[in-house]
Amino acid sequence: MPRISPSGLTPGMITARPVVNANGMVLLGENTELTTELIDRIKSMEVDAVHVHGTSAPLRPKEALLAEIEGRFRLAGNDPNTDTIRKAVMRHIESLYA
Repeated sequence: MPRISPSGLTPGMITARPVVNANGMVLLGENTELTTELIDRIKSMEVDAVHVHGTSAPLRPKEALLAEIEGRFRLAGNDPNTDTIRKAVMRHIESLYA
């Protein structure tokens, strides 16, 4: 369930959680279909982000992310505990792109 800034909302999206403003006041309930009017209200009411149903597109290619993780863990040396964490992180990244 992606978390979208108000500027990235489009009509037809469905809220996955209640929409709350900076003060914690509930503005819209869960499973509300967003319209142009509701999006305009959200933008004017100090809402940080809105959780919507669906999946978000990856921001970076999997290969680039895996290479960065390998590089960061390489700095830690050959510690067995660190290697276990590295493998878990790599599996998690792989699962995000499956």
